[in-house]
Amino acid sequence: MCGLVGWIDKDAKEENKLLTIDQMAKTIKHRGPDDYKSWVKGIAGFGHQRLIVVDPDGGVQPMVRQANGEEYVLCYNGELYNTDEVRQLLKAKGWTFQGHSDTEVVLVSYIEWGSKCLEHFNGIFAFSIWEVKKKRLFLSRDRLGVKPLFYSEQKGGLIFASEIKAILAHPQQQASISEEGILEVLTLGPSRTPGHGVFDGINELRPGFCATWQQGKFTVERYWNVQSKAHTHSLTETIEHVRDLFTNAVERQLVSDVKLGTFLSGGLDSSAITAIAANHYQKENLGRLHTFSIDYEEQEKFFKSNSFQPDRDLDYIQLVQKKHQTKHFALEASVEDLVSRLERSVELRDLPGMADVDSSLLWFCERIKNHVTVGLSGECADEIFGGYPWFYRKEDRDRNGFPWIRSIQERKKLIKQDVSDTYDLEQYMMRRYYDSINEAPLVDGETEAAAKHRQMLYLNMNWFMQTLLERKDRMSMGASLEVRVPFSDHRLVEYAYNIPWEMKHFGDQEKGLLREAMKGILPDKVLQRKKNPYPKTFDPNYTKVVTAWMADILNQSNAPIFDLFDRKELKLLNESEGKNINTPWFGQLMTGPQLIANLCQVNHWLKTYQIKIN
Repeated sequence: MCGLVGWIDKDAKEENKLLTIDQMAKTIKHRGPDDYKSWVKGIAGFGHQRLIVVDPDGGVQPMVRQANGEEYVLCYNGELYNTDEVRQLLKAKGWTFQGHSDTEVVLVSYIEWGSKCLEHFNGIFAFSIWEVKKKRLFLSRDRLGVKPLFYSEQKGGLIFASEIKAILAHPQQQASISEEGILEVLTLGPSRTPGHGVFDGINELRPGFCATWQQGKFTVERYWNVQSKAHTHSLTETIEHVRDLFTNAVERQLVSDVKLGTFLSGGLDSSAITAIAANHYQKENLGRLHTFSIDYEEQEKFFKSNSFQPDRDLDYIQLVQKKHQTKHFALEASVEDLVSRLERSVELRDLPGMADVDSSLLWFCERIKNHVTVGLSGECADEIFGGYPWFYRKEDRDRNGFPWIRSIQERKKLIKQDVSDTYDLEQYMMRRYYDSINEAPLVDGETEAAAKHRQMLYLNMNWFMQTLLERKDRMSMGASLEVRVPFSDHRLVEYAYNIPWEMKHFGDQEKGLLREAMKGILPDKVLQRKKNPYPKTFDPNYTKVVTAWMADILNQSNAPIFDLFDRKELKLLNESEGKNINTPWFGQLMTGPQLIANLCQVNHWLKTYQIKIN
């Protein structure tokens, strides 16, 4: 993976543009530490930080190619999983290639097909292409939003980058938030509205969208969305098709010129990826697959079973590892490992995040990078196959509003009275909720229950899944590790969107259909394991450290968090160690110490980014 930056400005001088581009790119060096190159000509300038995964010599960027009397310049972040197929199509049309990188295939595809090239791609990507003579910029992002791309419209130009921090490094961009940005943080955080960059003037190109800038006009359009249609396959046919689509997605994503491994938690999703990958490695004589798991020091001493996290991962990991003879690395994080990365994880997200759920992943990816450069992970399965409780619990399924944000009253209680009087948190949340469910593609004449299921799927794909994909991208790229997510393959997502809930919930079990599809591939004990989320620490020392952090903030007279949050209420929260909050702040994991850590992250964000609140 890589990081890209760009600036279009008709007035700026080339030498100033080059200095600014270099300054922007430096902020995202972690995304591509292997190489950096820039390109500036006329009104356009681009920078590219490269993490080398495929074709070290042939994939250098920015990549420039002359064709049809035009000069094309590409900056690309991502991976195509059907590179060879697309290359063959282009060769049949007379194109030749200098190397075997997917970067060159992306560029030639655009030259041949223009924006229609996106219809040919299977992969994760964000890229920009500049046509020098036409002075036209094309931007695009993959269908499911695995790779990020932000932009800021300026007078007479445009700034864009893989991460917000690179745009904030531009002298024309101020770090400020106004009403909508404030509401995004207070009401929806750590999620955010699709396309919303939180900072004033910064937006994100939404998944499945592309954009064009020419002569000062910026146009954004959607090139892909799920489509609703009747599901005609029988249960047996559906199981077989899911197995085939998923197996093909995993095998496509194993292509790499550098070492590769899989995340393995012992749960259904990561175990399924690992099993298919290990079988492929054995079949192709590629050696033993590397697998990686995370746990916490003395977790066996402090772990408390509950309905959401009924057991630990170790026994299930060993079953998969033993069956497939993977080379496994069981990594254990300390409290210090988590706490020492809480601030860095905010800086990687450019926004307050999910506390130690983020920082532990950052630590995990750093350790994985010592062994491999590419990893495969199980994100997106729960969103497309209905694995979360809110898909099947009636009280969650039937309530209005985001099922992972049930904390509006707790949020209102913690914020300052004048802020609460000024901004209607609940109204903002419901507006964003209805905007999304009303956008969901439906089938005419389907039952109310079927329509609600589609809306819940769409809501999860565009919100909860985006939050987790953002987390995975920023934390993994913070460690210069490329992570691929086979369950985000758009063919699998398109198919799953139309599978009736009765099939998905086969056997009255979450992701029952996926379990059936993995029969014979996974050990039965793993196959029937109840869903467990990403593990968090239960060590009371973590609580002590984050409450001490909050206590230090409370002792400061001018900590920026008190522009938004009530000091007295935060003090009560901290003294109770979060036990007076009965509802998770977000999802299922952010309770107690995680909430306190998140609020400390809010303060760090406001202070470090020197954010002006308008």
